Amino acid sequence: MDRKATIERKTNETDIHLEFGLEPCCVKNQIQSGVPFMDHMLDAFARHGRFSLKLTCTGDLEVDAHHTLEDLGLALGQACKAALGDKRGITRFGMACIPLDEALARVVIDLSGRPYLGWRVQLPEWQAGGVSSRLYHEFFQALVNTSGMTLHIDLLCCEENHHGLEAIFKAFGKALRQAVDPDPTLNDQVPSTKGVLA
Repeated sequence: MDRKATIERKTNETDIHLEFGLEPCCVKNQIQSGVPFMDHMLDAFARHGRFSLKLTCTGDLEVDAHHTLEDLGLALGQACKAALGDKRGITRFGMACIPLDEALARVVIDLSGRPYLGWRVQLPEWQAGGVSSRLYHEFFQALVNTSGMTLHIDLLCCEENHHGLEAIFKAFGKALRQAVDPDPTLNDQVPSTKGVLA
């Protein structure tokens, strides 16, 4: 099964080209978001989730990074939803708890078709990677809105923003990998008593 999607998103604020593949792989990702720290976070997500990700984004960073991070979330969420199709045979649920030194992040996912973000994250510094720490919430909120996933993110402890956010992105990759992987016991059925996940 070839579960891939390409998203083109062009507005007055950002111009994004994104290619996303769900099948397990070890390719070198190509990520140029315009925000180097976000490139690092997205690479951690894709590497630890074993996803393929190619991304270029030109955004109005002279204003600030809000439009860029929000629109990256919108595009990645759209790509995830498109690559999943009707979700037949997937595991649906995923969870990962990932440490990075003193930081510990837990991410739980349900590919339910119902968008919800539970964000219990207290970062100790006001910025990360040169942009407001709040914008990482905006990224995940946008991703949830377009992907239709239920996503709970808990940063259980953290003393440094880089460690906390990297633990979150790695845990997100691991949890999403679990959720999108096939469940061989389903015989290609949709994992829902309703018969649909939309």
